[in-house]
Amino acid sequence: ESCVMKKINFNEVIKEIIILTAAVAIIAAAVYFFLVPSHTSVSSISGLGIVLSNFVPLPLSAITMILNVVLLIIGFLTCGREFGVKTVLASLMLPMYLRIFEILTPHVESLSGNIVIDLVCFMIVVGAGQAVLFNMNASSGGIDIVAKLINKYLGFKIGQSITIIGVLISMAAIFVYDRETMVISLVGTLIYGQVLDRFCDGFHVRKKVSILSREHEKIQNYIVKELRRGATIYPAYGGLDHAEHVEVVTILEKNEYGKLLSFIHETDEHAFVTVSTVNEVVGAWNTVKSR
Repeated sequence: ESCVMKKINFNEVIKEIIILTAAVAIIAAAVYFFLVPSHTSVSSISGLGIVLSNFVPLPLSAITMILNVVLLIIGFLTCGREFGVKTVLASLMLPMYLRIFEILTPHVESLSGNIVIDLVCFMIVVGAGQAVLFNMNASSGGIDIVAKLINKYLGFKIGQSITIIGVLISMAAIFVYDRETMVISLVGTLIYGQVLDRFCDGFHVRKKVSILSREHEKIQNYIVKELRRGATIYPAYGGLDHAEHVEVVTILEKNEYGKLLSFIHETDEHAFVTVSTVNEVVGAWNTVKSR
């Protein structure tokens, strides 16, 4: 049994490393191919690095590394070991990817030729990558660590935290670029915060399923034993026929909802099912699942 448990844990670690590596690659590509050519500074340590690179005689990859190291120590001490280890890996990978891009394409130019399009592409691509990292209790380092601290201690959403810090970084762009660039950076930062929150919320969306069925015991057993989720049972009375019924209520992930719906169709084609979207679940929702 212990060998199986070790194998499962090992597989989970490998899976998380693969996901983390892919997410950081996406973030690095967004920074280098969209943010750097646009000369904007949007909600990232890389954006601050772009500003500082105009004053410090170091490549962007080196500046990013130095800034990350300072914040990594803070994140490791305040946000826990798991967050710290994953963030260390991600923050080390980010400048490595940037350096690879610098070597392969040393004189990168705008892919679209339009600063606004570059900024929109950056926000969408990097938002997806960052949301993946935050969902697995990690970050790419830099101001994401500060955003995590604001989220943890002040209760702001991740996107809102990023916006607060990003506004300050964007305002620093005035020391390097013109007012137009600063305004575009500010607007981009505000939009990016919203985009990031939307991506992050997508990972937490669940389905609340309410079922009225004569086969409620079979459905309840399927939820608990097969899907390994909890179920709440309510007595219900029909408003039309005043008949007694039993309502089964459960909260599932989207893929689990599809499995349950198929089982209900096979078990009781006359079952009455209502479904609603749940944006957040707080508590021991995953306790049974993790056993």
